[in-house]
Amino acid sequence: MTASTPRKTRATGRPTLEEVARRAGVSTITASRALRGLASVGPEYVARVQEAARALNYVANPAARALASARSDAVAVLIPSLTNNVFTDALESIHAVLRPRGFEVLIGNTHYSRDAEEDLIRHYLASPPSGMIVTGFDRTETARRLIDASGVPCVHMMELAEAAGVYCVGFSQASAGEAVAEHLLARGCRRNAFVAAQLDLRMMQRGEGFRRVLQRKGLYDADLEVLTPAPSSIGLGGQLFLQLMERRPDVDGIFFGNDDLAQGALFEACRRGMRVPEQVAIVGFNDLAGSADCVPRLTTVRTPRAEMGRTAAGLLLSLIDREPPSRPAVDLGFELIVRESA
Repeated sequence: MTASTPRKTRATGRPTLEEVARRAGVSTITASRALRGLASVGPEYVARVQEAARALNYVANPAARALASARSDAVAVLIPSLTNNVFTDALESIHAVLRPRGFEVLIGNTHYSRDAEEDLIRHYLASPPSGMIVTGFDRTETARRLIDASGVPCVHMMELAEAAGVYCVGFSQASAGEAVAEHLLARGCRRNAFVAAQLDLRMMQRGEGFRRVLQRKGLYDADLEVLTPAPSSIGLGGQLFLQLMERRPDVDGIFFGNDDLAQGALFEACRRGMRVPEQVAIVGFNDLAGSADCVPRLTTVRTPRAEMGRTAAGLLLSLIDREPPSRPAVDLGFELIVRESA
């Protein structure tokens, strides 16, 4: 053994946390906290521990750490898509809250599939994480039972529910749909369409709220609904807009269930020389990137995605710390952003 080769005392031949701590001149607990990125460790100690870990080629063993502490340092977060900003914005905020507490965020992409989500839940619960954050309430009965029986703290985001033992953060999707209908009616639109893709439960709730207002006013027309399970996209929005306008050229207001669909409609209207909102008013949902820069600028519903992630992570930390929050259901609301398109 050369003088530059670190001595390995563990049976596996891997450098140990104790060796890292000894080399850095700190306690084992401080070394552990420094390597986990906890804010309670001063930057000078973090630097010393990290340098010692690099010198020893130390790699943490999360399984051993979980066994020693009787708790995993992982939190599982299940979202339907990694390409939709609605979910990635929330995910960024979740990570920003959990990482300083030393938690590793395990990301599960369900691809809008209840069966895929059930498989992911089963997989994560095989080595139980400290907590879980899931999207909405639309899942298989087996998935519900797995979560309930696991004893793992769980927070639902994007939707609200009033039920004992359920912790959630979101807003009323149906109320948002109602607000859009009221806005279009207030600006004089009488033949209002609802155009949606992906068709998850949240999308359908928006449509239900929109439809409810029109029915109440005696202005609902089932022929003015265009629904497809295809993935939502700008290109699809243009296609659906053309289909609707060819079938019902008398339509004067359209609520698109997501901004990318509405953006596609605006592009297609521009190509066809159609005037928005003079000929047809267009409203989107979620206030995604680019909506404020469209021509005309898109009227839409702004959803609190980043705040939702922060709040969901905060609720989960309270549950992990066995300090149940005073408000199990947190309604963050939404905001109708009126711009030029409607």
